[in-house]
This record gives sequence, structure tokens and C-alpha cells, in this order.
Amino acid sequence: MNRLHPRVRLLWVARAVLTAAVLGGVAGGVQFAVAPPWLPGWTPAAVFAFLAVVGVVTSLLRYRVWRYEVREDSLYLERGVFTRVRTVVPFVRVQHVDTSRSPTERLVGLASTVVYTAGSRGADVSVPGLALEDADGLRERLKGLAIRSEGEDAV
Repeated sequence: MNRLHPRVRLLWVARAVLTAAVLGGVAGGVQFAVAPPWLPGWTPAAVFAFLAVVGVVTSLLRYRVWRYEVREDSLYLERGVFTRVRTVVPFVRVQHVDTSRSPTERLVGLASTVVYTAGSRGADVSVPGLALEDADGLRERLKGLAIRSEGEDAV
């Protein structure tokens, strides 16, 4: 099983801390607007600290669990911290494969490979946190395997 690039942890941790900061700010605004000043309670800093710790731990655990493997006839993904998700994408169902890079992924030199499949629910699967050359290589490999399986599956 292949692991994601370790730098993806930076993205996930930064996203968790940013989310905690926004929610801490919202909590401060709500406390300022609604709670009377004489009522003791939570502080925005406590909300931020709690959410940041939970987010960072979840991000690190997410990295430890995320795996993918290119098998003979399918792409296998395993992920999930609280709920484990195992996905098998048969190559005969693959319609096309892309490599994408968000601005934050470009900042740390990473990319994602997105596999679009035939189907109506959850019709695309993404492998995040790959080095650019690994994402391009995975895209080309999956494309070749999908084309080959299409010929084998033809009627």
C-alpha cells in the first residue's frame, strides 16, 4: 500500500488551525452579542484551543490511515479516522483521470489525482497529497490500465 506525501500533513494541519480560528472568532462574536458580561462561560481562546487540538490530532491520524494501491484490475483506497472507508474502483468503470493542484497544494509542491467513474453516487475518487511527478505518473498509469481493461471488457 502506498502512503501520501508527508507534506500533506502541513496542509491538513493548517486547514484545521484556520478552521479553529474562524470558529473561535464566531464563538467570540456570539459571546459578545448574546451572553451577558456577568455570565461566566467559554472564552473564544478556549474554543480555538480545543478545536485546534482536535483538528491537529485528527489531521495527523488521517495521514496515518490514508493508503492507496493500484491493483491488477482496480484502484484500492483506504481512509477514514472515525469511520474507515475502503473503496475499490474497477478500471472498467473509469471514464477519465485528471491531476489537479489547488493554490495551497502548489504552495507546498503537491497535487491530487482525480479518477472519474461511471455511476451516479460518488462518481469520482481523489488521491490527495501526492508529489507532482507521482500524481502525473499515477494518472498515466491509471489511464493506461483503464484503456487496456476497456478492450478486455468489450463485447
